[in-house]
Amino acid sequence: MSTLSLKDAKAGLSAYVDEAIRGEFATITRHGKPVAVLVPLRGSGDRAQGPEQDRPSLASHLQRFPGSEFERNGSPSRDVGL
Repeated sequence: MSTLSLKDAKAGLSAYVDEAIRGEFATITRHGKPVAVLVPLRGSGDRAQGPEQDRPSLASHLQRFPGSEFERNGSPSRDVGL
């Protein structure tokens, strides 16, 4: 695992991405403190899957909740004087 400054990471991003493809990790620092890690996609876990991952929507999750009936209420929530 290599450690590099943000400035060096920006200047040599292509080379560091090539290293990540080969399976190497790189820690990126800002003002000497670690702030990010460049990892190969296959080693990054669930976060790498992004929105393509087959996850249920919040609405479908709530509809499966036992004893819940979610129906939209069409009445206005308050009177509005215009």
